Amino acid sequence: MAKLIDGKAIAAEIRREIAADTEKFKKENGYAPGLAVVIVGEDPASQVYVRNKHRACEEVGFYSRGYELPADTDEKTLLALIDELNGDDSIHGILVQLPLPRHLDEEKILLAIDPKKDVDAFHPYNVGRIMIGNYDFLPCTPAGVMALLERSGVTIEGKECVVVGRSNIVGKPQALLLLEKNGTVTVCHSRTKNLREVCRRADILVAAIGKPEFFDSSYIKEGAVVIDVGMNRRPADGKLCGDVDFASVEPIASAITPVPGGVGPMTITMLMKNTFTAAKKQGAKV
Repeated sequence: MAKLIDGKAIAAEIRREIAADTEKFKKENGYAPGLAVVIVGEDPASQVYVRNKHRACEEVGFYSRGYELPADTDEKTLLALIDELNGDDSIHGILVQLPLPRHLDEEKILLAIDPKKDVDAFHPYNVGRIMIGNYDFLPCTPAGVMALLERSGVTIEGKECVVVGRSNIVGKPQALLLLEKNGTVTVCHSRTKNLREVCRRADILVAAIGKPEFFDSSYIKEGAVVIDVGMNRRPADGKLCGDVDFASVEPIASAITPVPGGVGPMTITMLMKNTFTAAKKQGAKV
């Protein structure tokens, strides 16, 4: 029977730590860390994420500001807003909610964010710093996975780590962070041959492909730690599920994250951590 890695509990613990640090920060500097969240259009999932981010800011004592722009907002208008926020001393972190409407150049928009305020860590400058292991910010979901492993007592050094998924947001940075902690890392993707056999070598498996309950027990080595980054709807009943078939995997894994309640709560928590780091870096006394 696997140990359940409780992302809700770990996220709550980290947020309490951030809130305490923020209280000290405000006393010593006279202002709160500030986060600006920009959303373009009315994507329902994005709106939920944005509301959750504002609630998290309130919880840890940050100043937050939201910008809800219509779906037909042109590139010039959005770039002008980002430029304004780059120069606003009360805003230490800028997040542009993805995905953007198709008529907007996502790469151009992300490049416009000052790297010092890039709390999603998507700017090429920050991506490059992660590559060489000298970074201020980490992408929020991979950082959340690392915090879950660390606070659950999982040793990474010397372990066979398999990451399934090679996105710029999760898979690639996740592999780099595991490598930094001296894991032996294999990255798998849609063109990987013998995927099941590769996964069965993993002491730590990170599943991030966006396919509902794809990984059943036949993919899992007995005693493996299984981290499920997926967030899907089960076709049969529409309920939330991960990339891992929890029912079949949980009996043979040593530890596993549930969906929901595993990696999900950690992502916004790591955004709070990045924002606090950004505030400290931008001329604060702390």
